[in-house]
Amino acid sequence: MAPRAAAAPVGQAAAGRPAELARLSLNTATTKALTLEQAATAAAGAGLSSIGLWRDRVQEVGAAQAARIVADHGLRVSSLCRGGFLTAADETAARSALDDNRRAIEEAATVGTRELVMVVGGLPAASAPGGPAQPYPGDRAADPGRDVVAARERVAERIGELAPFAAGHGVRLVLEALHPMFAADRAVISTLGQALDLAEPFPAEVVGVVVDTYHVWWDPDLRAQVARAGATGRIAGYQVCDWTLPLAADPLLSRGHVGDGYVDFASITRWVAEAGYTGDVEVEIFHQGVWDTPAEQTLSTMAERYVRHVLPYL
Repeated sequence: MAPRAAAAPVGQAAAGRPAELARLSLNTATTKALTLEQAATAAAGAGLSSIGLWRDRVQEVGAAQAARIVADHGLRVSSLCRGGFLTAADETAARSALDDNRRAIEEAATVGTRELVMVVGGLPAASAPGGPAQPYPGDRAADPGRDVVAARERVAERIGELAPFAAGHGVRLVLEALHPMFAADRAVISTLGQALDLAEPFPAEVVGVVVDTYHVWWDPDLRAQVARAGATGRIAGYQVCDWTLPLAADPLLSRGHVGDGYVDFASITRWVAEAGYTGDVEVEIFHQGVWDTPAEQTLSTMAERYVRHVLPYL
């Protein structure tokens, strides 16, 4: 294997790469069909200095090998996706989820990022992300599997269980608010304010939040909550992609390239910058058309849209 190139610090382009792309990061979900080696090659070839990893790609090669692949391409890891799914009411399932999150924390530390993005999980009544719902028990006055308040309480408890382990590994648990349409099956945290409320009991270097434009663009309180997150040092990531219409049959796949939809990137980016965030800007897109596009074209579009719609406001 070739000697490893040193990754550039955040905000500084790797040697020979465009300074204007120093903070732009490819989240591997955007190039879903590529292996980690292929994604790292594409990111470095496009002039990027960082890459956000999904655990499936890390686990295909092992965390130690993933770290070597990233380093060999002169990249740094902006984040690891994802931990979470902490809402199970069943004790056995809860223990399994906590064990998996501890593995995710170890993977994050091994690949060289302190940011582990947490999708906290939906209602236990959801059989899986995307559903279908479990049958409503006809012999009960209420179904605990549909109790969203209790589900959020379990998230808080389990973040508390994981926080010391994460701190011991130098990893931050990064809570991600998802659009309310995903509350049933993926995340009972729907606003940045809710994420911050869960994070507040912990040091900012242990529990933070990510601002994902796809999920939070609609929030009328977003500017105030971004400022709140910045004032407490909790913004651990900024993810950008657009909200496109019509919604796909699976709404998760309705993300588009920056500029293809309805998100006000100028305002949100300005708010994030005013809040003091100076880290990487990840492009994370779930869209079949993007996945079917050659990676070189996807990276080229990513870079062009970032320079045009995001960079001027950072």
